[in-house]
Formats: sequence, structure tokens, C-alpha cells
Amino acid sequence: MIKQETIQAILDTANIEEVVGDFVSLKKRGANLIGLCPFHNEKTPSFTVSPAKGIYKCFGCGKAGNAVHFIMEHEHYSYYDALKYLAAKYKIPVIETERTPEEIQLDNDKDRLFNINAFVQKYFTDNLLNTEAGQAIGLSYFKKRGFNDATINTFQLGYSIDSFNALIDYCHKNGYKDDILAKSGLAVVHDDGKMFDRFRGRVMFPIHNLTGRVIGFGGRILTSDKNTAKYLNSPESDIYHKSDTLYGIYLAKNSIVSKNFCYLVEGYMDMITMYQAGFTNVVASSGTSLTTNQIRLIKRFTNNITIIYDGDAAGIKASLRGIDMVLSEGLNVKIILLPEPEDPDSFIKNNRTSDVIDYFENKPRDFIRFKTELLLNDAKDDPIKKAEVIKDIIASIAVIPDEIYRAMYIKECSDLLGVKEQSVIFEVNKIIRKKLGKKYNDPDIEVHDNSTQQPLTQEEQDIEKNNSFDIYERAIIEKLFLYGDIQSNYNLGAENEAQTLSNAEFIINELDAEGIEFNNQLYSRILNIYRDNLHNGFIPGQRYFINNADREISTLAANLISTPYSLSEKWKENHIFPRMETDDIPSTIIKTLLSFKSAFIKRLRAEIQEKLKNAEDSKEMEDLLETDKQYKQVEINIDSLLNRTISY
Repeated sequence: MIKQETIQAILDTANIEEVVGDFVSLKKRGANLIGLCPFHNEKTPSFTVSPAKGIYKCFGCGKAGNAVHFIMEHEHYSYYDALKYLAAKYKIPVIETERTPEEIQLDNDKDRLFNINAFVQKYFTDNLLNTEAGQAIGLSYFKKRGFNDATINTFQLGYSIDSFNALIDYCHKNGYKDDILAKSGLAVVHDDGKMFDRFRGRVMFPIHNLTGRVIGFGGRILTSDKNTAKYLNSPESDIYHKSDTLYGIYLAKNSIVSKNFCYLVEGYMDMITMYQAGFTNVVASSGTSLTTNQIRLIKRFTNNITIIYDGDAAGIKASLRGIDMVLSEGLNVKIILLPEPEDPDSFIKNNRTSDVIDYFENKPRDFIRFKTELLLNDAKDDPIKKAEVIKDIIASIAVIPDEIYRAMYIKECSDLLGVKEQSVIFEVNKIIRKKLGKKYNDPDIEVHDNSTQQPLTQEEQDIEKNNSFDIYERAIIEKLFLYGDIQSNYNLGAENEAQTLSNAEFIINELDAEGIEFNNQLYSRILNIYRDNLHNGFIPGQRYFINNADREISTLAANLISTPYSLSEKWKENHIFPRMETDDIPSTIIKTLLSFKSAFIKRLRAEIQEKLKNAEDSKEMEDLLETDKQYKQVEINIDSLLNRTISY
């Protein structure tokens, strides 16, 4: 385990906006930063980072926490691994004590995959640079393709020796077992149980995740054997999912954010050549058809994408579906079509840098013009084919979620194709209505008729009652988190003397004086933390709970102290000063406690009403009625203090 003082140093040093900013493009909004949530698909940013509080919170899906929790959630790390990741990021020496077997086993599987991939990457790179076969075959190939030493080092390129078991033997010698070789996909297992190296005789391209860890490999064969795949990728594993991965995203993400657009190419060689030529905001789909998750990965860093196609007309038509997928995710799409027979790799090598820059700056076309020119070229003067082209383009416009962009493209479509704008609008709306109809008439969605539902059981009623009461307990915990360690003046005692004490002390004293305990176990634990610390003369603040080792507590703290709103500076400039609850914290807390007590009394009176139904004699009934009368008077007094007008 990591020592507590090291954990505290990590928590104190980790900068939430830097940690999250490695994965999400953030923009300033008031005192906070905002971006698209990496944990769910959204088109309007609702993911907020508060540098002052050291937390993130998505007001769409509800995910919240500190820097450690973000890494845990995003990278699917354990608490232990997230701490190690942050320690490495901020160069904090990690002092560890011995971990339990259970803790080791919990992290073991993914750790082993990451470890063997990192180990094998170094092995492949060493083969490339320091073995005779690697230099003669692999290194000479990369040099022939124009890659310099810096590029080979940056992309950690390598070579896999052309042997059935060279890698397997090397891994065995260094303690790696057959099970992890098979699980990582580095070795292939025959039906008879024999294993052989998957990537033998190939130049190697390590594939990295967003944090730069190797999650898989791509390998290119250098022979002309038609029976062997030119490119071969690692199979799916616990850490590598091809449809979620973009080659080069780790290296390109900062450039994508700073330039606010992303080039998308198809293969490893294209991506590396563009990066080396200075187009560092480039990623590759690794030879696969573009997926929704890959598009969403780009969207986390920019809303602008430029797709580069080579001059192969058949290949372009096969890729048109990808454009519609990008449009449906709300990105702005530009297309660059290279002259035949060029691809990005050859185009950059065959032209001067200034000409390439000029081409990339002046040749991008929006998808309407690109698709129109491409498809009308085939349709020529055939009216039926031309009508099909128009329908195809209208179908693309219909997937655009933003109404303003959709309207802009409708007008452009009308102008380009000579179709009345109203006709285009009608067809677009027809497609949208049809999709909405399918959405709301999905046979897999169950529609429940409430009129036939059975009444709730007593247990279900109790759960419902407890959940409705939760909001009052939660409100008190919220005030404790927000203002607990702040000192305030309260009028206490018979003489109503002003006394200065912490808000946490006032709240706990008020609850303890009434002998009130919370029903919600999490809230009750938090109250006890305050009680214990106050007893020892310490008042825990927000950071204490945000960085609490108990994930439930720290997540709740991040949720309760977050707000999606902040006052505009223009209000102050215009001398508008709205009343805030922080203007009079004691009044805010007293009202919160009174509301809780009012709900608590109402709950006690409801329980009495239930007991009256089952009273066995007049004495029991009289006692219950007398108790209810006392509670009623307390309720009236509390509601009067809250300025509530209640008819009893």
C-alpha cells in the first residue's frame, strides 16, 4: 500500500484542471471550466471542473469526484493505480508498504496486460535498433519511408523477429507465463495447445491509450505474400478495444485542442508521416471503418474534423457512411480529396512542404459540395440517378442535430442542386419525423399501464417514504459540506446572547439536543465523522471530504458542493447584487434545520395516525392523541418560524 503521507502529497499536488485537461477539452466559464463529458454522450457541455474546489461534476450523468476519482473512472484504474498514475505525472516518489493478496489480485489482470505490452514494446524497439535483422529489415524500411530517428523514437516503432517463438522464449525468460501471452494476443494458441508469435517478421506500431500506455500493437508485413494480411492488429482484450481507439490520439490531443480541429486519416503510415511533417493534430482510424466511439473521442477535444481521402473513388464511396456518422454526432466536417493516386503519406513526400500546407489550407470542402460533386459525376444527365443523389444528400442533412447548421446546409443543398428550399425542408422533416416515430414506437420498449399496477406493499411504501425524507437529511449534509468549517454568530441561551462557533458545531448540537439520528446510513456516517472530529477539536472542511478515502463520501461531497451556475461579472458592473444564501449563513442553516424538523415531526405524526388505526384500548388511544397534540403544536411553531401559512 502507499503510505498515507504520500497519498496526501498526491492529493495536495494533483491539479484537477490539468488532470482532466489531459482527456477533455475545457473552456473557461466564470470561475469554472466546462467541456463535453467523457463518461456519457452529450452534444451540449455539462461537464464542469472547479479548480478552486478541486472537483469535477457532470450535471448530465451525475459523475463527480476529485482528480483520483477521475482517473479511476476514465481509465478504469483501481484507487491504488490512480494514485500511482498521478504520482508519476507529478514526479512524486511513491513509498509503499506491502499490499494484501486480495488487493494484488484485484488489480492483477489489467496490470499484467499493461506490463507485458510495455515490456514487449521495449523488446520490439530494441530488436529494431540493436539487432542485425532489425536494422537490415525493419530500420531500413522505416528509413526508406522517410522516418527520422526522432519520429521512430516518438512513436516507439519496432520490429518483431521472423521466428515462431522468439518473443515467447524471451517473455518466458523474463517471467511472463503462457496465459498472459495468449490473453494479450501477442501469442496465438493452436488447437493442439502449441503457441507461436503473432507478429513475427513485421515492423511494429505500438498503440497507446490517452495516457500514453501501450494497449496493443499493429504490425506490417514486409513480404509480398498474398496469403498473409498486410496489416495485423492485436485482438480485443480487457485494455484494448479497437472501435474505441484512435492511433496517435495520445500524441495529437494537445495539438488538436490548441488548433481546434483534427485531421483524420486511415492508416499508421499516413498518420506518422503527417505528424513528422508538422501536422501534429492528426489521428488515424487504424484501417478500420470509422466508429461512433472514435468520433466521440475526437469530439472530446474539438468539434471540427477534416477527413483526408486519397484519390481512390471506390474507397471514398465506401467511406461516405462515416461522414454521416460524424454529422450525427454534431461535428463540423470538412473533406480534403487528394489527387489520384496519392495518399497522405505519398502526397507529403512527393510535394514541397509549402505546397502541401497550401493544399491543406485551401482545398477542404464541406460535405455537401464534396458529396454532390462525387455523386453527380456518376449520375451525369440521368434524372433518376440525379434524384437519388438529391435524396442521399438530404438524408445526410437530416442526421445533423443542430437546427441552425441543418438550415444552413438545406439552403446550400437547394442552391447547388437547383431544388426548391421548401422541398428540401419538407424531405428533411419527413426523415426526422420517421426516425422519431421509430424511436417512440420501439417494440423493445415496454409501456406500462399504471391503471393495472398493484398497490405498493408496506415494505415498498416504507422505502418510498424514506427516500422522500432523504432530501431533508441531504440538505443538512450539504450545508455541513459548504459551510461547516466557517465561524458564524448565533443567538443562543435564555438571554439570546450572540455566540461565535462553527456552523458544523451548531448543526450537530441542534441535532443531538433533539436526539435525532439520520435514517440514511451514508449521511449518518458523515454526521459521526463531524461528531468525532469536533470532539477532538478539529473541524473538517471541504477538502477533507472531497479527498476522503471512502469513495461514497468523496463522491457525495463533490456532488453537493458543485453548482452548474455562477454569477456573471456583468451583474457587478451593472450594480446588480442578488441576495445569496452566503449573505446570511446562520439564517440559511436555521431554515434548513427547521425544514428538517418540520418534516421529522410530520413523519412522527403520520406514524401516530397509523398506530391509532390499530389501538387496542381507549388508554392507548388517549396517549397517542395527546402525543399527537404536542407534536402538532411543535409543528405549528416551526411552520410559523418558517413563515408558512398552514391550515390545521
